[in-house]
Amino acid sequence: MSKRYDLLIFDWDGTLMDSAGVIVACIQQASADLGWPVPSRAAASHIIGLGLKEAVATLFPDLPEAEHPKLVERYRYHYLGQDHEIPLFEGARELIEDLHARGYLLAVATGKARRGLDRAFGHSGLEKYFHASRTADETFSKPHPAMIEELLAELQVAPERALMIGDTSHDLEMARNAGIDSLAAGYGAHPAEHLADYGPVALCQNFAELAGWLRANA
Repeated sequence: MSKRYDLLIFDWDGTLMDSAGVIVACIQQASADLGWPVPSRAAASHIIGLGLKEAVATLFPDLPEAEHPKLVERYRYHYLGQDHEIPLFEGARELIEDLHARGYLLAVATGKARRGLDRAFGHSGLEKYFHASRTADETFSKPHPAMIEELLAELQVAPERALMIGDTSHDLEMARNAGIDSLAAGYGAHPAEHLADYGPVALCQNFAELAGWLRANA
């Protein structure tokens, strides 16, 4: 059967890796360490997918920019102490291996920094299956379309032949800004009903459903 897409671009946290809860907890712990107001779970979940600088500015808009590195440092302290233990969603490894074997181009577009994505690649062993990747410290943060536009240019794929797979409104808005289709992972950081507003080709309620959709429809 002919493929609908040539390039599948995956978000990482909350889409392939079951890390949204850990990220929220680390943001809250970092804020408490500094004696700052501790964000609610909803507020901390909303900034998942943004680069760290953009995330801090969103959570604490009245905080002087010179103070931002303090929260970044405490967040990294908590997160890096346990990131090697964070699992992929069940079936994620098999899906990526399968899509690679079927001849799809695979890429990652993430709010992580390059160092963080390289650590995640190393812990998961999935790096060899991805043809390209972009991180928030290499280009503009989501929802700016730069990550996708750069991946399309690097891999020489037309926008209509690419699909963004993500669990946040930032992912889906980035896809819309870049003029490509999106697939919503409704089991991650942002509520599924919010993702539906961005017109994804499908909204999947769990990873098994997402994997099944990609195998049958991509």
